[in-house]
Amino acid sequence: MKSPQQLAQVLARYWQRNDWRTTHLLPPSEGWPLRLSIGLPDSQTFLAQPALLREHLQQWQAVTDSGIGEVEWTQRRFRAASEPVHMPAHWVIHRPSQYLQAIRQFGGRAQAHIVQDYQALQTVLAQVDPALHHVLVRRLALWRETPLQAVITAARMAMELGPQCAQGKPLRALALQGNDSKFFERHDALLRLLLDERFDGAASREGLTAFLGACDDADHWLLVLPLQPDLLPFPRLRLSTRELQHMALPGQRLLLVENEQCAHHLPRPLPGTVAVLGSGLDLEWLSATWLQQRQVGYWGDIDSWGLKMLATARRHLPQIQALLMDRPTFEAHAQHAVVEPTPASLQEYRQWLLPQEQALADWLVQQGRGRLEQEFLLSSAVEHALQRWTEEAP
Repeated sequence: MKSPQQLAQVLARYWQRNDWRTTHLLPPSEGWPLRLSIGLPDSQTFLAQPALLREHLQQWQAVTDSGIGEVEWTQRRFRAASEPVHMPAHWVIHRPSQYLQAIRQFGGRAQAHIVQDYQALQTVLAQVDPALHHVLVRRLALWRETPLQAVITAARMAMELGPQCAQGKPLRALALQGNDSKFFERHDALLRLLLDERFDGAASREGLTAFLGACDDADHWLLVLPLQPDLLPFPRLRLSTRELQHMALPGQRLLLVENEQCAHHLPRPLPGTVAVLGSGLDLEWLSATWLQQRQVGYWGDIDSWGLKMLATARRHLPQIQALLMDRPTFEAHAQHAVVEPTPASLQEYRQWLLPQEQALADWLVQQGRGRLEQEFLLSSAVEHALQRWTEEAP
């Protein structure tokens, strides 16, 4: 036989399970009602502990009278009784409000946090986009100690933020939903969690700063790789965009690569070539005077954001040449194409795209999976394209 207090502990353990909360608190709220077995006394208990049995019956009669769920009663025969005894058999909780009543009434102080959690969820979910409800309920432990207004602000920001939206600005410079300059720093984990829900885990894979196309400091540091030995005294180094705008790199060619993760794809040696990786949308440094006399290539993802970055680069440096960003390359690697979660708007950038690049942009929109990340290209294809590029007259 179990008391209301014992079964309230069972209910409390349910709350700790992430899957249980999402199944029972979010539409269509499957899993209701909850039917908990109270248990029936055996003959020995009936004979030897009448006071305990009487208290048990009184407790469950009080639950029946309170209206907290429904107590199912049954007739139980005992040899020592002349007629069947009316006994509680199951406690049925029909909906979340009754669940909360049961916890509040019988859970004791140790379960008071469940009431607080439930109230916090009610407050937050009522004010944020339903697209984020599942992750907020499932990952409650991540934000339980966070002020509710901060959770609401983060959720609303997550619906406004998208890949590369910072366009090279520091995170603290992004003003959304009235956040202060330290909001991203204080709530990095929560923002990544919410953005991961929208963008299939990309914010955690890339890091919040890289995913949003932001820089941590006023200076944006890029990876510089000499692809011909002895062009630079180091095999790799970091230079800021500010330095690159005023300091010429050696060699006749500059290869601009969207993502640092593609460094392993770059063939060596590549005569007279220095590669700069990870610039994102921070491309104003391409207007540097020293670059006007260089042969400059741009290699990025084949998607709307990659084409937007290409157009931005060409706005600053009209002679820039796109590499490995064409339909044949996409079709040769189509098995690695994925859905682009939030395409970039190219309307204002089409004037800096060549006709074949504009056609590519239009074609990609029509594809169910219109995004090919440069990391998934075959190294042999990259090597062939870059070797051919270096053979062209600067």
